Amino acid sequence: MQHIDHSETVTQLRDTVERVCNDFPGEYWRAKDRERAYPGEFVQALTDLGLLSALIPEEFGGSGLPLSMGSEILKAIHEFGGNAGACHAQMYTMGTVLRHGNADQKKRYLPKIASGELRLQAFGVTEPTAGTDTTSISTMAVRQGDHYIINGQKVWTSRAEYSDLMVLLARTTPKDQVKKRTDGLSVFLVDMQHAKAHGMTIKPIRTMINHSTTEVFFDNVPVPVANLIGEEGQGLRYILSGMNAERILIASECIGDGRWFIKKARDYACERKVFGRPIGQNQGVQFPIARAYAEVEAANLMVDHAAKRYEQGKPCGTQANISKMLASEAAWHAGEACIQTFGGFGVAEEYDVERKFRESRLYQIAPISTNLILSYVAEHELGMPRSY
Repeated sequence: MQHIDHSETVTQLRDTVERVCNDFPGEYWRAKDRERAYPGEFVQALTDLGLLSALIPEEFGGSGLPLSMGSEILKAIHEFGGNAGACHAQMYTMGTVLRHGNADQKKRYLPKIASGELRLQAFGVTEPTAGTDTTSISTMAVRQGDHYIINGQKVWTSRAEYSDLMVLLARTTPKDQVKKRTDGLSVFLVDMQHAKAHGMTIKPIRTMINHSTTEVFFDNVPVPVANLIGEEGQGLRYILSGMNAERILIASECIGDGRWFIKKARDYACERKVFGRPIGQNQGVQFPIARAYAEVEAANLMVDHAAKRYEQGKPCGTQANISKMLASEAAWHAGEACIQTFGGFGVAEEYDVERKFRESRLYQIAPISTNLILSYVAEHELGMPRSY
């Protein structure tokens, strides 16, 4: 595969993202965090500049950039003080439509997603009783004529209140009637406004961070057969094909968070004077920051490696999982070093460190827990017995 040098594009993207983030300083994010409000203005600014449609092919109104460029956009958003949690799904959720939708679905939805006319932010997979055991979901879609009637419940469906469309995974064949446990699940594109008017309810879940996450209840919600993506019963495969991209992109945000913490800690350590000298002159302050820098940059290499394998069409499940694990842990360690450097000011709201610290903790449990990543690596790379 021919290597394309994207370094100039990366520079342009980073400059654009930095300008956007400068328009939304810490005060903006602190207010949103305090009120648990959706950062709609920030999302709109990214949309207007085409940053959220970067991975949509040009024929559908996007930029047609590879995954690694989406990765660089998300790294930059978090490095320059923003938070892409309100909109990152716009990058990877549309992949289900792009890779598995029919020609009519692509033509109908992708240009409007690219322009921002439609927001595809919600991803309805996890259920309260199934957790990460996706093959045990029980939300049912039963065909009646030219519609499927959906009943069930989803949890941790982030941005459902701020999305026009949802990618929904539901069971179309009861679990006790399938030959393989991965069969019998189907993917639907749900029109949220129509669904809310016909039996769907959304209940916000208040969490320690401002992540706009919800529970979603389906009570005889009709979804047109035309909104079934791909073949009935093959939905799990479609969802899994997008999860590597999701993990690589989330890992990219963690790299950005880590870099933000390191710069914040470094600047403060060089400016803050105690006992007549900068605290950054003390090795006890220097070393944790330097170690965090090493961890973040090493994790970044893994993220870039995973993205390249994804772009080349090579298997990248292990690389995507490892990059998410290493990047999330590196960001957390950088956050700890940053708080320790700031001392008491590290937990003061006005410095943004405590908010970023809370936000960065999420990615050791979402979109997949570190323990499940380790189980995956043990089984698929080390040939150890399957643990789940």
